[in-house]
Amino acid sequence: MLDPGTEKDLPPIPAKRYFTIGEVSELCGVKPHVLRYWEQEFDQLKPVKRRGNRRYYQRGDVIMIRQIRSLLYEQGFTISGARQQMGGEHAQDDLDMSKKIVRQVRTELEDILHILKR
Repeated sequence: MLDPGTEKDLPPIPAKRYFTIGEVSELCGVKPHVLRYWEQEFDQLKPVKRRGNRRYYQRGDVIMIRQIRSLLYEQGFTISGARQQMGGEHAQDDLDMSKKIVRQVRTELEDILHILKR
């Protein structure tokens, strides 16, 4: 069972272009049926669909899902409130999201540097 811990408890996002719904579920700490539901509730969340209606999420989708998860599970927003927050009405949220992306990229680059130094 997935633990609804804090965002800092989540694993780093691997350097891949596409992620399956199962991978995103593990990376974001939410079950696949929740991800499918959030797609209906948040217009910004639109994974690529390929053969057999399989969903493929990109890095930006994973980051957005983590933000939605944080708004709902950690900050206590309702779906409606989280939708408003995600609507871009709050510049601070955009700045926070950018900072998270930069932190994630920096961590990944530091990991790569550590591997190369071996």
